[in-house]
Amino acid sequence: MTEFREITPNLRFPEGPIAMPDGSVLLVEIAASRLTRVAPDGTLSVVAETGGGPNGAAIGPDGRCYICNNGGMTFHERDGLLLPGHAADDAAAGWIEAVNLDTGKNEVLYRECNGEPLRAPNDIVFDADGGMWFTDHGKSRQHSRDKGSIFYAHTDGSMIRQVVRYMDAPNGIGLSPDGKSLYAAETPTGRLWAYDITAPGEIDKTPGPAPWTRGRLLANPDGYHLFDSLAVDGAGNICIGSIPGAISVISPDGKSCKDIEMPDPFPTNICFGGEDLRTAYITLSGAGRLIAMDWPNPGLPLHFLNR
Repeated sequence: MTEFREITPNLRFPEGPIAMPDGSVLLVEIAASRLTRVAPDGTLSVVAETGGGPNGAAIGPDGRCYICNNGGMTFHERDGLLLPGHAADDAAAGWIEAVNLDTGKNEVLYRECNGEPLRAPNDIVFDADGGMWFTDHGKSRQHSRDKGSIFYAHTDGSMIRQVVRYMDAPNGIGLSPDGKSLYAAETPTGRLWAYDITAPGEIDKTPGPAPWTRGRLLANPDGYHLFDSLAVDGAGNICIGSIPGAISVISPDGKSCKDIEMPDPFPTNICFGGEDLRTAYITLSGAGRLIAMDWPNPGLPLHFLNR
């Protein structure tokens, strides 16, 4: 088992960690419907009550925390772990919101695109132009599941565009160090996709492995695994929360995949902070823990946070 330091064990299915310059970590608690700040000593303070199911989070160009809210989901306990369940048939659609970290005031920016409601926005990353890429995981019900998408949007609420559609529950999303590639991980298939960015919010539309797909299948490791959210390190490796119980580190060419074992079946997300971004902060969502560990490579600096 990898050596780690526990920062706090008192969270309700944490996700979307952001290592802040002051040493604290912002994260969402999906099961508690809130944005929380975790101090270095593990002290918790509520930044905002969001409602719904806050899922992914990122700091935007105006300093606000932008959140993918999946609209809410069910949870149940088993063997001391909090586990996600199916969405109700009448579950609310999701939205994109922004939270002022000083006041806790939140503003809903998007609930739909071209008249179609967002289903369950999941993870988010900002490009150098200040635009946000985000995944819509879709909702999984007992007998049906939505198709997912990747969107690009402006932070002022003026533009949202569906860029990739017909995906199988896209989850984690990230950018390569040079900003020319977009990565997205699908949960049920355990696939990692890469897309060539041609302009802000646009990708190469050349068909992928099948006529209805776009992008390159970068990796599809053997064995049972569900991919969750991700972060990219400074060497360009894509580090993905892999269920059950690992962080999968995939090389930029997709030829190498190494699993780092985690002490929880639901390691949902990872971010980098600390000196030289060499500390990995990982959300262990089943047990509700935030842990930290030394990482072999520095993390990739994020636009509007570390740059």
